[in-house]
Amino acid sequence: MLKVQDLHVSYGGIHALRGVSLDVNEGEIVTIIGANGAGKSTLLNAISGFLKPSKGEVVYKDRVLGRQPAKIVKAGICHVPEGRLIFANLTVEDNLAMGAYLRSDRKKMAADLEHVWNLFPRLLERRKQLAGTLSGGEQQMLAMGRALMTDGDLVLLDEPSLGLAPLLVQTIFEIVVEFRKLGKTILLVEQNAFKALEVADRAYVLEQGRIVMQGRACDIADNPAVRAAYLGAKSEAGG
Repeated sequence: MLKVQDLHVSYGGIHALRGVSLDVNEGEIVTIIGANGAGKSTLLNAISGFLKPSKGEVVYKDRVLGRQPAKIVKAGICHVPEGRLIFANLTVEDNLAMGAYLRSDRKKMAADLEHVWNLFPRLLERRKQLAGTLSGGEQQMLAMGRALMTDGDLVLLDEPSLGLAPLLVQTIFEIVVEFRKLGKTILLVEQNAFKALEVADRAYVLEQGRIVMQGRACDIADNPAVRAAYLGAKSEAGG
C-alpha cells in the first residue's frame, strides 16, 4: 500500500532523514521505534506532505504522492499528529465533522460517526463539550476519532500514548487493534516500544535518521540490542 523510497529530509540545518526506505502492506500494523530525535515524526510529516524531502519519494497505491496535505488526505492517508492538535474551541462533534470536511457521502459518514461513538463512548457523552476542556486521554481519543472520519485507508499514528496514564495507554493500543478490524492499515510511531511491538506485525528501528533494523515485530522484540535499548522498562507509559 505504501512505499517510502530513499527519503532524505533536512530542515534547520539538520539532516533528519538519511535514505529511509520502508513499506507497509494493506491490513498491516507496522511500527517505527527509536529514541527521541531519531526522525520518527519527521518521517510521518514527510509522508503526509508537511515536510518536503530533498530526495526520494513516497508511493501510495502505486502512485507517487504530491506535497499537498489536503490532496494526500483525499488520496486516503490520515495523520494523527503528536500532541493531538484538536480544535480546542470547537465541540467534540464539530472536531469530528472537520475530519470529514472533504467528504460528501452522507450515509457512510453517519455510519463512520456511529463507529466513533461505539469505539469512544466517552466522546459520545461529551459530544457537545468544547474539545479544549477534555482530558489528555479524551483528546487523544478525539484525534483518533477525527482520523476515522476522514475515511482514509492508511492511518499514520504519531505517539498516541504520549503523556497518558498506564491504564489509558492500554486502552489506546486496544483501539489501534480495533482500527485494523475496521479495515484500516496502520503506520505507528511510538516511544513505548514494548506496547508498539506487542500490537504490530512488523517493525522498523530508526536511529539518527536511518533504518538500522527491520523485521517481524516479535523478532525485533526478542533482539538483544533492541531489548537493551528500548525494552528495559516494560512499565513505561509512552514517555
